[in-house]
Amino acid sequence: MSGIRRYQVITWFTAFSLLTYLCAGTPFSGKADTQSDHGASQVGDQSTELSSEVWTQRDNVSPDLRKQIDDAVGRGAFSAMAVKKDLVKVVVQLKQRRDSKLNAFMNSSEVVEKGRFLNLNARVVEMPVTEVNRLAGFRGVDYISLDRNVEMLGHVETTAGALAMRQQSGNSGLKGTGIGIAVLDSSIYNDHRSFEDNNDHCRIVANVDFTGLGMNRDDPYGHGSHVAGLAAGSDNDISSSYKGIAPDARLINLRVLNSEGKGTTSGVLAALDWVMSHRAQYNIRVVNMSLGTLAVDSYVNDPLCRAVRRLVDAGVVCVVAAGNNGKDSNGNKIYGLIHSPGNEPSAITVGATNTYGTDARSDDTIATYSSRGPTRSYWTDTQGNKHYDNLVKPELVAPGNKLISAEGKSNFLVTRNPQLDASDTGNEERKLMYLSGTSMAAPIVAGAAALMLQARPSLTPNMVKAILMYTAQPIAGFNMFEQGAGQVNIEGAVRLAKLVRTTLNNSTPLGSSLLSTLTPPIPLSTVGGQTFIWGQGIIAGYTYVTGINLITQYQRVYGTGMLLADGILVSNGMLLADATKLSSAMLVGNNILISNGMLLADGWAFLSCGMLLADGMLLADGMLLADGMLLADGMLLADGMLLADAMTQANNAQINGDYGSCMLP
Repeated sequence: MSGIRRYQVITWFTAFSLLTYLCAGTPFSGKADTQSDHGASQVGDQSTELSSEVWTQRDNVSPDLRKQIDDAVGRGAFSAMAVKKDLVKVVVQLKQRRDSKLNAFMNSSEVVEKGRFLNLNARVVEMPVTEVNRLAGFRGVDYISLDRNVEMLGHVETTAGALAMRQQSGNSGLKGTGIGIAVLDSSIYNDHRSFEDNNDHCRIVANVDFTGLGMNRDDPYGHGSHVAGLAAGSDNDISSSYKGIAPDARLINLRVLNSEGKGTTSGVLAALDWVMSHRAQYNIRVVNMSLGTLAVDSYVNDPLCRAVRRLVDAGVVCVVAAGNNGKDSNGNKIYGLIHSPGNEPSAITVGATNTYGTDARSDDTIATYSSRGPTRSYWTDTQGNKHYDNLVKPELVAPGNKLISAEGKSNFLVTRNPQLDASDTGNEERKLMYLSGTSMAAPIVAGAAALMLQARPSLTPNMVKAILMYTAQPIAGFNMFEQGAGQVNIEGAVRLAKLVRTTLNNSTPLGSSLLSTLTPPIPLSTVGGQTFIWGQGIIAGYTYVTGINLITQYQRVYGTGMLLADGILVSNGMLLADATKLSSAMLVGNNILISNGMLLADGWAFLSCGMLLADGMLLADGMLLADGMLLADGMLLADGMLLADAMTQANNAQINGDYGSCMLP
């Protein structure tokens, strides 16, 4: 069948499917499309109870855990002998209201507590799989999911715009001084010169282990040191070419990955719980997570997403790598493989660009491996119907291909792949290495956030996120599921951040002046010798919002306890601005995805946001996406699972043949 003929068949099939879907009476209302907004308002609240009628009909056991229960039933695992062999380790999210029966069950001999997260109202327990349904039946239980495996996902100062920013008058001291960046990773090599200040004192102010293996300050895997160096590495006795974005920031070293780059959901939860308790002590304003796990549960249920939301609501910017599953084994584009917690709407999810080793941004492209949106995590109702999140992700992209940064002492990655060593010295404390991946792009954005917060400590996480997107540079030839709002522009972001009023808070009236000046900044930046126009818009859940009022008038969604998407109302597929949270004179959902990377109106509409459905189909004005491969039910999604582990996460480190660099899945 010819390509044109095949495309026509797909188009007619899609139109017929949509017509059948609508005519069959399947609910296509605000509940299906805006369920994430409803849930969002609950996650930041300690109760986290979902009051909508549709949510009371959800299954409160994650799909992969539900499958294990069904498999146990099929094997006859309910016999006394089999019960001992079918133990599962699960994360139990609790409601505020509990009863004595639940407490008695949790303290019974059948349940072994492995961890407790007081700030997150959750526990990790080991129990027979056959008892999970019983636990799920207690009123005080909100959601139960498997303690899934977590893995890492992998000239910066010039090409990201940090150098251009520091060269401007009054900015030479903006280096992240006093700002704490928590790095959740494989540890940081404490003795590396990249992590010293000008007085040769280590800037790593805390080292805490959450793997159960003990704290190893040499970073035996090597991933965390590289990530930390990109966010906040200095140039002490090394080279200014490999300085990090915020070279004076404090680093908080939280080890959640072992010497082979493996970790668990419970380990990451423990680290995030620790950050919540110690954020004031170390002035932790930014968390970097260059790691992730398959995004199965909707962000409303996912324990990692809910933990991230708690931190964001508490004033901590959370930056997460999008993932490295942007193509299949044949090199075809894949959509819909954003990892958790990158599927959380309050997080800043970062994809990777390939700069081809140049400072100029004119030749930059999206790295082929960088995971694309939309998010395909979902929740299941009691009838077995899946409701997908389908959020536009990532929000930003940043340089991530073949970057040079600090090398952990005698680490696993370099030992297995000697070509990754970028050093010309035998001194362990000065060695550098190459790595590639969205893991490397995320700390670029984390460092940028630290600079903005030093310049304007009063910025909320939502303001930081909005400013980074508004000032980003759209990359020609790539849609928003690939690049979000565009490539990070630190020069523009800091310049705009410095103009934001310092007296803004959640009580500030909608439409009040956002800036301390009546003259907004010129939306142009010159970085690496190239002058470009800012994108001048923000991604808000399912859509893209543009307008000068985004930076001249205070938007209620810039406060804490909200999402940028909370100002968008969806009714029968139409997008409306919520006048209580977004001011007027802005465009909402006007051809959200563009192909030429210039101004919004100049690009071809890749996908109209009003046609982004939650039933497993992605429509572009009545047609299936033709750019790459569609993750539609029955194609690349099997029972809701996103691709087989054998394809996407088989190796800890594989060599990217295009550029000879190491790509970390």
